[in-house]
Amino acid sequence: MDKQLSQHRASIDAIDDEVLKLVNRRAEHAQAIGALKNGTVFRPEREAQVLRRIKENNPGPLSGETAARLFREIMSACLALEKPLSVVYLGPQGTFSQAASVKHFGHAALTRPCVSIDEVFREVEAGLADYGVVPVENSTGGAVGTTLDLLLQTPLKVCGEVDLRVHQFLLRKAGATGKAQKVYSHAQSLAQCHEWLNQNLSGVERVAVVSNAEAARLAAEDGAAAAIAGEAAAAHYGLEKLAENIEDKPNNITRFLVIGRHDAAPSGRDKTSLAMSARNRPGAVYELLMPLAQHEVSMTKLESRPSRAGLWEYVFFVDVEGHREDAKLAQALSELADKAAFLKILGSYPIAVL
Repeated sequence: MDKQLSQHRASIDAIDDEVLKLVNRRAEHAQAIGALKNGTVFRPEREAQVLRRIKENNPGPLSGETAARLFREIMSACLALEKPLSVVYLGPQGTFSQAASVKHFGHAALTRPCVSIDEVFREVEAGLADYGVVPVENSTGGAVGTTLDLLLQTPLKVCGEVDLRVHQFLLRKAGATGKAQKVYSHAQSLAQCHEWLNQNLSGVERVAVVSNAEAARLAAEDGAAAAIAGEAAAAHYGLEKLAENIEDKPNNITRFLVIGRHDAAPSGRDKTSLAMSARNRPGAVYELLMPLAQHEVSMTKLESRPSRAGLWEYVFFVDVEGHREDAKLAQALSELADKAAFLKILGSYPIAVL
């Protein structure tokens, strides 16, 4: 047995040496590409194409998701050889927004928390960060209104999206005794765990705060309180996990948008987000949707928000399959511009892969 173990370990050492050489060769090519572009430029569409190809060509036994995560980190490190990307997210540390940032950009990116979604937008607009990551909707809790409202006002573009599986934990200060008197969490997370709380913590006050990480921080300071947050927040604030995966629906996914000063070129599997409003006349909303149907453009989302322009007026946020440069979608958008009272293309970007 010892001889077999030694043989396997020797093989692993030899493979590791070869992998190290190949990774550095890849890094040399990445540097050369950066020099040809007069500096490293983040290309969301190219990275999406690489990760899709890795998942499709993966022979196993590693899962496709694991293989893609490994290559995400390799690409992140190669990109950082020239200049690490600066990325801001809704903080503090330990939020799901931070986890989404790392998932999309890798650990080599310089990530930094902001106190609000508004600040994320301002930092990127001012050029103090290259990109921002903001939550836009949850499969259980619905849309994040602040993000949608800011997308109408900003000159920034949506250049990517991240789908993050969200598992919620009930956390408490280590060594705390007695029943918790209150539970802190973000309003979205309280909604995601509504039935679990009814069954297990009925009568305990629920307090909505700015983020799950802030909830964890408060629970770390108050032995009479608990928090609902993610595993990263538990580790960051040294909290004890009293219950795991307490979300009401097991397939709980939060979608994040990546915002920057540009959108992405076509990757071959894209999505386009837009905002529009209808003219005040009968059948106007039907007219808005007709160009999409006539040009066989698939709509994956339709969300309405009150407009600040007038009472009982609404803006529709729409996601469609395809890139704005695709022939069918380009024609549909051209016709839509003639029919809409307001139209803003928020950005085209690669479709996220879990």
